[in-house]
Amino acid sequence: MLTGEIRNKIDRIWTDMWAGGITNPLTVIEQLTYLMFIRSLDEKEFENESMEALGVTVKKIFPQDEEGQLMRWSKFKSKDAREIYDIVGNKVFPFIKNMNGNNGTAFSRFMEDAMFLIPTPQVLQKVITGIDELYEHDIKNLDMQGDLYEYMLSKLSTAGQNGQFRTPKQIRDMMVRLVSPSPIDKICDPACGTAGFLVSAAEYIRENYESKMTSEDWEFFENGMFTGFDMDRTMLRISSMNLLLHSITKPRIEYMDSVSKQNNISSAYDIILANPPFTGTIDTESINDNLKAICNTKKTELLFVALFIRMLRKGGRCACIVPDGVLFGTTKAHKALRKELVENHHLQAVISMPSGVFKPYAGVSTAVLVFTKTGAGGTDKVWFYDMKADGFSLDDKRTKIEEDDIPDIINRFHNLENEANRKRTDQSFFVDKKEIVENGYDLSINRYKEIVYEKVEYDDPEVIMARLDKLSLEIASKMEELRGLLDE
Repeated sequence: MLTGEIRNKIDRIWTDMWAGGITNPLTVIEQLTYLMFIRSLDEKEFENESMEALGVTVKKIFPQDEEGQLMRWSKFKSKDAREIYDIVGNKVFPFIKNMNGNNGTAFSRFMEDAMFLIPTPQVLQKVITGIDELYEHDIKNLDMQGDLYEYMLSKLSTAGQNGQFRTPKQIRDMMVRLVSPSPIDKICDPACGTAGFLVSAAEYIRENYESKMTSEDWEFFENGMFTGFDMDRTMLRISSMNLLLHSITKPRIEYMDSVSKQNNISSAYDIILANPPFTGTIDTESINDNLKAICNTKKTELLFVALFIRMLRKGGRCACIVPDGVLFGTTKAHKALRKELVENHHLQAVISMPSGVFKPYAGVSTAVLVFTKTGAGGTDKVWFYDMKADGFSLDDKRTKIEEDDIPDIINRFHNLENEANRKRTDQSFFVDKKEIVENGYDLSINRYKEIVYEKVEYDDPEVIMARLDKLSLEIASKMEELRGLLDE
């Protein structure tokens, strides 16, 4: 975990970037990502040199001449600010942009259109010094590198043009624990953004299976387990770096419009975890026809859920976030999608979340759907949970609080046999499929939840009026006292 001191150091680096004129949080993260990658290349080269000293032939990353060695972080970091700026801007940056996939990481594949935007030598020197101090003195292990990057990503405070935004870590971790991935599962996020869901899944697997995993399991973990798609190349760079910092060196991270004809992936994944774009629409002609067969619409929030069904193998599990409109929308497409989940697959849970969960990005009300693809039904009843708190305040500040329903949600979900006798007035309860069908496949918790109203006893009007008269006399008396003091 990052201490307050480490967070303060990251904040100072952030402030230096802002003071230098880079005020877009996404641009700040992108530029810091490039510098972290440049530093990681030098560390990798040191490893290569150590292997070479042991007699192992290793291909070097940097050219071996004097100019090539000057591009290494350890060689330029202590030079004059103007010299550092020239080396990084005119030598190192073009070098990493042209690496393509030669160094074997997913990150390097998305460098072709990257831009170096740090404005002055002084800002660059401050940032390099700050990053180096963090790594030399504070970042002790791989987990802390990941925590550092997660903290930087938490500073993103604006949604993308299609309504995409970073999912809070506690929500991601909850969703991962609901589907419980294992070391043999292929995991995908078709709208991966910063790859937060993939990172949370990786952390869960390491936490629960690390001591039991074979060398083949680790090879799969590093290379084949995780897949992510996105339409924003900046996000692809950031997600690749995020995964790299969590030991996932060669994930399948690709540029793709997941709901278009470009994506024909079907029955390929064991786990899908996602928070797809909510507000976007797509040109009808480009939508994949087999998604239209489930729900004929241009709304991305519906198309993505249809996509998850298609991309899962039979028996595959999904936990995804949807806006509340998906649960109760009255269009043909809304009803068709809900009917597909209830009638043709096993819809296990609908977890209603409070609207402040995604602040400061948006105040939209959302829910988590948990389902298993069966192709043959299986829904006999659906578990509903009314989440009131996620451990953070529901205002724009999102500060840590004691109230947190997430542990209760996870515990109850994995012990659903104990939920059978819960009442509709409780925070969680079952609803039979028959009742859901009768309600037009409505999946909003408010349709089924019963609210107990407490009777409030009020005083008689005459008593209240007498109380008001008494207060008025007291106020008048105090006013006279004040006037007397002013006249003295």
